[in-house]
Amino acid sequence: MLKFIHITDTHLVGRNEALYGTDPSWRLKACVEDIRAAHADAAFCIITGDLADRGGKATYEIMKEILAPLPMPVHLMVGNHDSREDLRAVFKGAFDDGNGFVQGKLETAQGVFLMLDTIEPFRHEGVFCERRAAWLAQALAESGQKPVYLCQHHPPFPVGIAGDDRLSILDSKPFVDAVTPHWNRIRHMFFGHIHRPISGSWRGMPFSTLFGTNHQTALELTPYLSVEKALAEPDDTVWGSPEAPHYGVVLITEELVVVHQRSFLTGPQRFKL
Repeated sequence: MLKFIHITDTHLVGRNEALYGTDPSWRLKACVEDIRAAHADAAFCIITGDLADRGGKATYEIMKEILAPLPMPVHLMVGNHDSREDLRAVFKGAFDDGNGFVQGKLETAQGVFLMLDTIEPFRHEGVFCERRAAWLAQALAESGQKPVYLCQHHPPFPVGIAGDDRLSILDSKPFVDAVTPHWNRIRHMFFGHIHRPISGSWRGMPFSTLFGTNHQTALELTPYLSVEKALAEPDDTVWGSPEAPHYGVVLITEELVVVHQRSFLTGPQRFKL
């Protein structure tokens, strides 16, 4: 069995600085401490973007310091609040697909994890251009018949929250074209950006995402699942929520992909029933 940790949307700011009334650094430290106490046997950890709230080398230095106690490798991805250049200046081993994008692959006994870059500087909506899609298509072809897991920041589909659906990958055709020949081998998509625990399937592909470690998006649902209708909404507000954060504990075998959600600010984690 493969076990790994999924964290997303840490949104770090300056040291001891608050964001929406809470300290993202303190919360990430609490998350790290809980992982060390309860899930130190995980093979690796993936953080699916929005590592920093405003980029900045100093912020990534704080993240490096906070993540250092984790006993497993940590694989970092970029979100729309991140800076590729600042990230690479601090994390020298960050993914690089050779075209300047933070993309890469991770081989495991249960298949290949493909880490995708869905950001465009100075834009909050997701972008997945032809160059990135070409890298993805090649990586999928090179993976042979192995199971595949996709990891990225933005989803390529709507989730029914208009404020977030305006900021998904608005043009998903390059992505769809790259994955279509391999659709039956893609076992799961892990993403961030939404700041809510959501799971389901897209054209038969299972997916999941999580709360962020600092602040959340409110469950303000729209009566449709359409990016086009979301873009036509007159109010582009994204509503926040004070719900408690968590991280994901993922278990994978040849037959199963199971995603658990672990709270880390709620005190004792168990009692007899």
